[in-house]
Amino acid sequence: MHVLVSVFNNLYTDQRVEKVCRTLLNDGFEIELIGNNWTGLPEMTRPYQFSRLSLNSKKLRFAYLEFQWKLYKELLKKSTSKTILLANDLDTLWPNYLVSKKLKIPLVYDSHEIFTEMPSLNGRFTKKIWKFLERKLMPKIIYMMTASQSYAEWFQKEYQIKPFVVRNFPMKIGADIPFPENNPKIILYQGVINPSRGLQHVIAAMEFIDNAVFKIIGDGPKRMELENLVKEKKLQNKVQFLGKMLPDEMRKITKTADVGLSVEENGGLSYFYSLPNKISDYIQSKVPLLMSNFPEMMRIKNEFNVGEIIENHNPKHIAEQLKIVLQKGRSYYEVELERASKTLCWENEAPKILLLFNKVKTENFPT
Repeated sequence: MHVLVSVFNNLYTDQRVEKVCRTLLNDGFEIELIGNNWTGLPEMTRPYQFSRLSLNSKKLRFAYLEFQWKLYKELLKKSTSKTILLANDLDTLWPNYLVSKKLKIPLVYDSHEIFTEMPSLNGRFTKKIWKFLERKLMPKIIYMMTASQSYAEWFQKEYQIKPFVVRNFPMKIGADIPFPENNPKIILYQGVINPSRGLQHVIAAMEFIDNAVFKIIGDGPKRMELENLVKEKKLQNKVQFLGKMLPDEMRKITKTADVGLSVEENGGLSYFYSLPNKISDYIQSKVPLLMSNFPEMMRIKNEFNVGEIIENHNPKHIAEQLKIVLQKGRSYYEVELERASKTLCWENEAPKILLLFNKVKTENFPT
């Protein structure tokens, strides 16, 4: 079986799409991945075919439109009667749906988030366009997976579809990880520097924490604003921006941290119901967490005592909770981190993908 996978990015750092493709490849599916050149064309190698469509648009809203048309033509050209289409997120769904209907081939939809409830769309006219598209297409979707139980429950309530839940956990690291005696202690955030990540409040909290440095791995639209905030508060000796890193480079630093942060603000349902990738990345590196009291994070906390929770984003409260984790130390959480790492890993999620795709194969390609 041929699986034609599409996603709106340059493929380089999309770990969920990469893991899904490898899982299917290892099970005997023929994989072809299509992305685009938005944000550049870094060199990469994969054990399956991939291509990246060239977009000429300079603004994102026009790039989306251009991609829809070019992706439609590409899918039409590359699909066969033995193809399963896999659309990642709402920004690829329309051309995939049209090709699926035209060629009468099955479509699987993987929603990494609730696209129409992302903070970046709040209060913008483009949200109405995406919402219209979502309402038009979602009732017609037969096969779907999504990245958290809360997302699945939202889609079921909104559109009466029951997605497979495939959480975006990393592969098991497995090996023993030595706990460093850091002086100063290392507080870590890894991920995109976007709105509603709570980082400005953590920076403010550093005024109340001694003998610790806050390291931020990643890049994004809020970075310059946060760098200016650090200068304004004269915290240059306590806050470091390390920039964007390759996953392997990032993991080396993650393993050295004393606490990992996932302190998102409620910028919309997509954030409120999310299970951020970095949570399981910290857990695999045996790093205790400080998390927001959102449903999926509370699910983790209630099952595994891997860190502490913030009840609000007041900098003094964040500082108090950080001090608790730092004072207890990594060894206090070690047993629960080890237990969580064996459960919250890709090895336990991959079978769900194979179950879904074998269902698609059985129902659409009878032998």
